[in-house]
Formats: sequence, structure tokens, C-alpha cells
Amino acid sequence: MRAVLDHVLRRLIVHGRLTVKWPDGQLTTYSGEAGPEALIAFTDARTVRRVGLNPALAIGEAYMDGGLVPVDCTIHDVLDLMLTNRSSEASRQELLTLHEIAGWFTRHIAQFNPATRARRNVAHHYDLNGRLYALFLDRDRQYSCAYFPTGNETLEEAQAAKKRHIAAKLRLDRPDLEVLDIGSGWGGMALALARDHGARVTGITLSREQLAESQARAAAEGLADRVRFELLDYRSLHGRFDRIVSVGMFEHVGVGHYRTFFDVVKRSLAPDGIALLHAIGRSTPPGRTNPWLTKYIFPGGYCPSLSEVVAAVEKTGLLITDVEILRLHYAETVRHWRRRFAANRDAIASLYDERFCRMFEFYLSGAELTFRCEGQMVFQLQMAREQTAVPLTRDYITAAERDETRLRANA
Repeated sequence: MRAVLDHVLRRLIVHGRLTVKWPDGQLTTYSGEAGPEALIAFTDARTVRRVGLNPALAIGEAYMDGGLVPVDCTIHDVLDLMLTNRSSEASRQELLTLHEIAGWFTRHIAQFNPATRARRNVAHHYDLNGRLYALFLDRDRQYSCAYFPTGNETLEEAQAAKKRHIAAKLRLDRPDLEVLDIGSGWGGMALALARDHGARVTGITLSREQLAESQARAAAEGLADRVRFELLDYRSLHGRFDRIVSVGMFEHVGVGHYRTFFDVVKRSLAPDGIALLHAIGRSTPPGRTNPWLTKYIFPGGYCPSLSEVVAAVEKTGLLITDVEILRLHYAETVRHWRRRFAANRDAIASLYDERFCRMFEFYLSGAELTFRCEGQMVFQLQMAREQTAVPLTRDYITAAERDETRLRANA
């Protein structure tokens, strides 16, 4: 299997230099044009065999278990080198393994997310110790892409800008609008819409940890009369809302459930209402979720091509009134998270263990670099039931953001 892995690496590395220390101590260097550099050591033959047979799953597991060790570099350096090279056409063909081909055809099974399974999938990632997220997210615990108007914002500033940007697209132009937040997280978006825009918000989540934190925050801010949070699957929704927003939840819906999701949005949206979907997508054709990410981080998750999403919306009769693609904003967001995680690594290790820390390091580095190198992006899709629900041009978005920024500055 070493010979197979050697062959793959010789074809893969066309930029930068990778040096591999094999279990017998021998060093092999793979190099191409100028680019990133890294040195890794395989500690045993079993790890070499696993990586050669199924690299998409085994590289992350090998790092977690100590079978693959970065030497005089970090796992971020290793992944930077690997993903920089994987983005080339020749390397893409080299890495199209039988596992990846089979995984594409079975993605509907992997993303089959009925209500009971969706609840378990959410608990897997979001019902972790609450202190973990406090140690690397912003103060508002926004666990989704921030918005960097200039690129120089702090994480807190960029997350506040994200909420302003979304609120502007929702056109909260009168008080007491009824707003639904699907996948309300730790409550930051719902609380902002109620506190800053006078909305009445219903937030739904499948995470018991997030529900408890959201309810506590609403009570502490004196907003419990304007914001209520429920443990509820979107398919069980009843009622009609003036505005609907969903941030960072659609990635957990599953490709086989898109039509159902947008049917619920249409059914729940007032005739003159506006809906805004903020989610991770891909600028490439439809694909599959990395098997390591599915197994360890987001079971049932998938980041769709825009073509998959638009096709589902069209079948419901909803009108797409605006589309915006945020390209490198999530890469910058995760860069902040990764650095905060590193700064608090000892505290996080005390909550879990070394293997957990390595798992999260691999996840954060991989996420950031996927947005930088492989066409991952975030899309914001605005929808309505009526053509006249939003103005003729997008000027109102910028004007609303500017007005809110001015109000916050003068407060």
C-alpha cells in the first residue's frame, strides 16, 4: 500500500513540497512549483494502509489518533498544501477514488433526515459542552458566516455586520412584524431582530442546549415577551409569519428534503412576506459531503450547489427576489475561530481530551481552506410570494444598513 500512496502523492503534489517520513524512517520528498511546504510522519504501517485505501476518511482519523504527525509544522500547514494541490485538474482526477464515486451515488441515503434522525444529528454537534463554543465564537455565539464589508473587521464587528445585512434584506420597516427564525442557534439573531427592530420572533431549534441558552438570554435581556424559543422541527410548524429567516441551518436539511423545506417556507409566509435563507453552498456541480466530516462533525449534512437549491424553490412557486454570494467571508470567519481555538486549547482539552482537540483542529483548518481553495461559498437567497414584496432595486439594503449603523453609533 505504500507504493500506491507514493504513486498518488507523486501525481498530486504539483505545487509546493511535501516530505513524508515513513514508518521505517525513510524520507521521501514530493515537490512541484513554488508553494506551501510540510513534513509529516507516519508512525506505523497500518496508518499508511488506511490512508492509501481511503484518504478522504483516514487522513483526519490518522491525525486524531496520532498515526499521522505533522513535523515542525501544523495540521493547517499540511492541509493547506494538500488542498492547494487538490484544486488542480490533474489532482482532482487522481483523487477520484472508488470511495468517492460510491459516496456520490449514496448521498441521498446519507442525507436522509427525518425528524428523529435530524434531532440526533443536531445533538451530535450542537449539544456539546456550552463552554466549548464560548471559547472560540464571538460574544453573541454566532456559529455561522460573518460579514466583512472591508475585510479588516474584528470577529465581533463582522458578526454584527452580518445581522445588520440580513435584517436589511428582511425589510423590518414597521414594528411588531412576526418573524420566524428556523434554526435559531443560541438566539443571537432572534434577539437582535426583537431588540433592534421591534420584531416579535419565534425561534425554533432541535438542540436542547441551544434552547436553554436562548431562553435564558431572552429572559436576561428582558425580551421574553417579544422572543420565544421552541424545540421544534421545521416540518411541524404551524402559523403564518411576516418574515422568515434561516441562518446556517439549511446545511442539515438533506438534499432529499429540499422541496419539503421550501413548501414549509411558502406555507408559513404571509402573502406580502419576505424570507431570507443564509447557507453554505458550493460553486461546483452537485457532489457529496466529505466522509470524515459526516462521521465526526456533521452527520447528515450537505452543502449544496445553488442549482440544487434553486430547482427546489422553483417547484414551490416561491419567487427568488435576490441572490448574493459571499465568497471568502466564511474563510475569514473560520480563521478567527481557529485562532481563538488555538489560544484556548488548554481550556478546551480540560473539557474533553487531546483527541477531541485534534478533531476540532482538523475540522476548522479543513473548513477554512475549503473556502479558500475549493469553491465553497455562502449564499443568501431572498424569496417572496409576491413580486411587489421588495423594492425594484437593491438600494434599500445599503440604506437600511447605513441607517442602523448610524443609530448604533449615536446610541
